[in-house]
Amino acid sequence: MAEMIRLDIDSDAIRYLCGKDKRLARVIEMVGPLTYTPYQDSYSFIVNQIIGQMLSNKVRDVIYGRLIDRCGGEVRMETVGRLTDEEIRSIGISGAKVRYIRRFTESMKSGEIDFAGFSQMSDEEIIKQLTKLPGIGRWTAKMYLIFSLDRPDVLPVEDVAFLQGYQWTYKTDDVSPAAVRKKCKKWSPYASIAARYMYQALDLGLTKQEFHLYGGREKIRKRKRSMDIWEKCI
Repeated sequence: MAEMIRLDIDSDAIRYLCGKDKRLARVIEMVGPLTYTPYQDSYSFIVNQIIGQMLSNKVRDVIYGRLIDRCGGEVRMETVGRLTDEEIRSIGISGAKVRYIRRFTESMKSGEIDFAGFSQMSDEEIIKQLTKLPGIGRWTAKMYLIFSLDRPDVLPVEDVAFLQGYQWTYKTDDVSPAAVRKKCKKWSPYASIAARYMYQALDLGLTKQEFHLYGGREKIRKRKRSMDIWEKCI
């Protein structure tokens, strides 16, 4: 079983990020300590991500739950292989995604994709390997790197949820890959961890309110200093 990971102010990565980016530091302060467990089963994770392409997380979870039921409680190469294409389509998975899942499953069986070898490969090498397959693009590959392999320095510029958090934090409408990479270059070598805080801010509903660089107590202190200066002037 994977070890649970905790990120807080005592973590080297958090201290580094807070020292590099004051806006990100504010997000980290608002979110607080973060705990997570990397997703262990590579096959089921990739299948889950293929299903979730162009869908909300809620819809993806419903459909993936149906697949779990059809597979008898566990999504594995063997259990998916026993299902017909029609059985998979009947739970809400499109014909194209059924083909992607089949091709991915074949690549696993043949050894074309060898997850065991990924530990010796760079992020870009893994992305290149996975994106050879139809239906697996850079978004899917990066989600795998961040949430399953727990690679620390992946910037998911292709992900809508990440970009929503980014827009909120930096108060910008420019979410072009070039602009995001330039702004977030200072996050390296912990871009994945910074991205996790963007996701968590979104999940907690923090992005529904306007982003303020300084918290309430800092605003009060600033207002008090202003009043003191004003009183001296009069």
